[in-house]
Amino acid sequence: MPHVIFVAPNFPANQRRFVRGLKNVGARVTGLGDTKPEHLDPEICSLLDGYEYVPAIGNEAAMIDAVTRIQRRGPWVDRLEATVEAHVLCTARVREATRIPGTPYDVANLCRDKFVMKQELRKRGIPCARNAAVSRASDAVAFVAEVGYPVILKPRDGAGAAATYRIDNAAELEAALRETGLTERERFFTMEEFVLGHEGYFDTLTVDGEVVFEAITHYYPNVLQAMRDRSVSPQMVATNRIDAPGYGELRHFGRQVVRELGLNTSATHMEWFVGPKGLVFSEIGARPPGCNWWDTYCAANDFDLYTAWARAVVWGRVEESASRRYAAGLVALRPNQDGTIAGYSGVDQVQARYGNMIFKLHLPPVGHRTQPVEAGYLANAYVAVRHPDYDVVRSVLDDIGQTLKVWAR
Repeated sequence: MPHVIFVAPNFPANQRRFVRGLKNVGARVTGLGDTKPEHLDPEICSLLDGYEYVPAIGNEAAMIDAVTRIQRRGPWVDRLEATVEAHVLCTARVREATRIPGTPYDVANLCRDKFVMKQELRKRGIPCARNAAVSRASDAVAFVAEVGYPVILKPRDGAGAAATYRIDNAAELEAALRETGLTERERFFTMEEFVLGHEGYFDTLTVDGEVVFEAITHYYPNVLQAMRDRSVSPQMVATNRIDAPGYGELRHFGRQVVRELGLNTSATHMEWFVGPKGLVFSEIGARPPGCNWWDTYCAANDFDLYTAWARAVVWGRVEESASRRYAAGLVALRPNQDGTIAGYSGVDQVQARYGNMIFKLHLPPVGHRTQPVEAGYLANAYVAVRHPDYDVVRSVLDDIGQTLKVWAR
């Protein structure tokens, strides 16, 4: 029976789906996390064959000690896996220190450090926005002088749109540098030219360098606007038209990036833009997408992607296949203001119109504290739907966003 150590098995909540997938393919699973054993819930306890506590997952020395203890106890450890962006780099370092197979540190680091990532891919002919490492305010000012506005400022090791700024003028540059602390001390940021165009992501599961599952999701509107504008009910929509001729270039492009970075057996999540400059690479992670988005792929394709991933990392093959029967998407619903949830309107209308299409409906209870807009797509209320026709999914999400309102006080 293969033995897998899985990092952070109980948080975020969807982590247990990866553990269940590992159990589905016959693996023995030892959890490694910063939740004390007595605080693990019964469900995750029932899925784990063992558990090792560490005070902090990012503490490399503590992680190495914990993995070494597991190895000493046995049985032989075949894999050490992490699926959360913040855990990938440390896990790769621990994996190499303890001689466990998996994604090497150098590959994980390329996928974590946005500056190095783009520098490397640009050398290999992948079109990327011009960028520069920024550790102090003077670096940012020099880059803007060379490239001009607009530009993007973001952490080199960040995920999603967290702490990301679009800067259109000198006043916004000054404010961003102040808020990030770059005017006071050295920080770990990158700055790049702003790329005009439509934004989306290309996700894969690879085995020995071969893509065995791929999916394409679109953002409406682009992420930065979605994370800044309360009036927008942003959407993410996964297409089931992936074989259409218009996606051929993107699929080839995404596979090329995966191959160039040496992502051999891994989940991958690649962000892209397409616009006046053509198809442009944004960034890639050696991990699944956030927002529990694999749940959407499962619902759209009539299969269990978590089990497919587990079979890939444990046995080096995948038996599951995607049906492509549905397009599927999610609309995030923002409260009218920050505070606490006072109530909802339009829920009955939405359920009456689209109840048979809805596979997720999340409405935080009245009295629940709201989360700020920049907290992400799942921060407050949201609805996910599926339908065989992509255009129908888009129109339904538009209607839900206009009909279902979240009121706060």
